[in-house]
Amino acid sequence: MADSTPVTRSRAARVRQSGAALLAVLWLSAALAAIAFALANTERGETERASTSIEGMRAYYLATGAISRALLYIQWGRPYFLPGMTRLIYEFPTGHAEVELIPETSKLNINASPPEELFRLIVALGADPERAQQIVEAIIEWRTPASINQSSPLDAFYLSLTPSFRPRHASFEEIEEVLLVRGMTPDLFYGTYERDNQGLLGPRAGLRDCASVYGSAGAVNVNAAEPAVMLALGIPPEIAGAIVQVRSQAPITAETLAHLAPGEKRLTVAQADAMTLRATARLRRADGTLSRQSRSVAAVTLFNPTAEVPYETIRWYDNLWVK
Repeated sequence: MADSTPVTRSRAARVRQSGAALLAVLWLSAALAAIAFALANTERGETERASTSIEGMRAYYLATGAISRALLYIQWGRPYFLPGMTRLIYEFPTGHAEVELIPETSKLNINASPPEELFRLIVALGADPERAQQIVEAIIEWRTPASINQSSPLDAFYLSLTPSFRPRHASFEEIEEVLLVRGMTPDLFYGTYERDNQGLLGPRAGLRDCASVYGSAGAVNVNAAEPAVMLALGIPPEIAGAIVQVRSQAPITAETLAHLAPGEKRLTVAQADAMTLRATARLRRADGTLSRQSRSVAAVTLFNPTAEVPYETIRWYDNLWVK
């Protein structure tokens, strides 16, 4: 009995050592599994990001190609392009692209429109009257030359900002400059979403959709003008609504316009020399469905059919946000 005690103790020691070794192996296996899981998760994330980036780049080139085709269609005219058309839709083997044709004369001229029109426009875009008046005053002051050796009332405001800057006191060179004027917000400039009477969300235009440095100081294009632009011109809401409904079916002609708004001189069907072509593309999957990811680009283009080069792109938007 006494002789078996050391053997028993030795066996128990070996059992404890084996248990400790097994526990260490289990902990090491768990640690390795956690590391492997983290690496796999990171790899999956990187793969998905790379796939998204590649898909976005392909959609970008698809949208760019759609603008190139639209420019050709506009040059060729009938039957590829008809006067008054505001949208061209292309089905490519690799995806779907939609090109919006937006005459710059469908917008107000930010450098020439009178204060009352700008005020009605900004109110129609969702600003309260007090903020709208503040923004209009800032726009007028920005585009008005300053007196020699005399600061304007808003100069001190801009100089107090961080970073500080001086207003141009000259014409707006790009519509994006309006983002710098006092009172302007991204929602007012780019547009946002709002609920209708049924509680459904729908896009609301922004100032960039309604005003331009190439815009019209006279009549605006009736087939592309935003409802807010028509309201800014003093056109009654019911007539503006009827125009939007009619042009959704077919481009408005001079005869249709005379019937919808008799005597109205601020609306026209004339084509513009400057136009924004805005393309949004989505790739086609192997099963024929369209990807949820889209990419939008735009080109502000001047047309001159009699010139050796019939059009010139004067501004390119490489990554455009479209509502």
